Amino acid sequence: MATNRTFTMVKPDAVEAGNIGGILNMIEEAGFKIVAMKYVKLSAEIAGKFYEVHSERPFYGELCEYMSSGAIVAAILEKDNAVADFRKLIGATNPADAEEGTIRKKYATSISANAVHGSDSDENAAIEGSFFFSQFERF
Repeated sequence: MATNRTFTMVKPDAVEAGNIGGILNMIEEAGFKIVAMKYVKLSAEIAGKFYEVHSERPFYGELCEYMSSGAIVAAILEKDNAVADFRKLIGATNPADAEEGTIRKKYATSISANAVHGSDSDENAAIEGSFFFSQFERF
């Protein structure tokens, strides 16, 4: 059964470009409620822990470097069918392949600078949300 929460991050490229407000607006207009949010800068070590599942992949080092290159906005979102609906809202990893009206089509500049992260499963949404937020930081 699908849960009603998912996790997202506005990535350093989108933060640097001044797109936080536009992205959050698209999220809220799509019917998501923000139940936790913070603006932080990850160290390479913390980024490495978050992306540990990818540690054996060739892009891991670059990913950790990129995710620690600037501030991010982490958030837990709530809506029925949250994970699937958010994946649809953000669009394909490659913005060239993303559908019109998606966050990545509007704000991403490349496969690696793709503006936002979105959990790919209910299980990962719970894990990722718990990585960034304690039970006292969720509403």
